[in-house]
This record gives sequence, C-alpha cells and structure tokens, in this order.
Amino acid sequence: MMKILHTGITVKDIEAAVLFYRDILGLKLVVSPTEPAEGVELSKGVGVPGARLRQAILESGDYSIELFEYQNPPAEIERPLPANNPGPGHVAFEVADIEAEYQRMKELGVEFFTEPNFIAEGPLAGWKWVYFSDPEGTTLELVEKG
Repeated sequence: MMKILHTGITVKDIEAAVLFYRDILGLKLVVSPTEPAEGVELSKGVGVPGARLRQAILESGDYSIELFEYQNPPAEIERPLPANNPGPGHVAFEVADIEAEYQRMKELGVEFFTEPNFIAEGPLAGWKWVYFSDPEGTTLELVEKG
C-alpha cells in the first residue's frame, strides 16, 4: 500500500512562499531554501530541460509541502491554472475551528473565495470548508470535519 508523503508546489518567489506557509499556515520549515541545483540528471529527473531550481520543505505532521522555485527555464504562465483544468488541484489543511482560522487568516490579509461553507447532506455531512489561495495563486483549502 502506498502512503502520500508530500505535495510539490512551484512558486516564483521561494522566500515569500516560505513566509506564507510557515507564518500564516503554521507549517514547520525543515529545509530552508537551498542554493540553486542544475544539471543533466536533475533536468531528466524533473522532466524539465535546462532546469535550474531551488527547494524548501515544510512539514505538517507526517505530511510535507515541497516548494520549488525554477530559475530556468522561465514559467510559461503567470498564475496557476484554475482548478477546473487538468493537473492543478488543491491542498487541504484540516483545522479544529474553521471560523477561528478563517478570521485569523483574514486579519493577516489572506483572501478567501467565499466564507466557510457547510455540507448538510451526503458522505461529507457536517464538514465545513473554504478555498483560498497562496500569494502566487495556488488553490488551498481549510476543512473542519463534522
């Protein structure tokens, strides 16, 4: 059986992303932004010809977020594609009190798509959820399980 270990997120500014994921979301920084890495093997490994990148890793329990800042080649788009496109998705963070986290994060300048939503019926009945994005447009979610 496989276990999910981490999610990788490509960012334009790794220092700003670390501040958001560490200071706003409360993840623990375990690998500070690295010096740039490059080379034929790295390019092959990530499937990006001419790749030159930096990396940082933040943890939440047994789960990690890997941040990547590609210095080469330049990005093909300015912002992540909306969630209805193949490929992009979102990362959900479970919280004990979604209303409190929503208010705390709003006070820190995080812009949410809506106010927290409540699921009244179905397999997720009792859950509360709300989407927001990091400073670069990656979709994230808060979830309070009911």
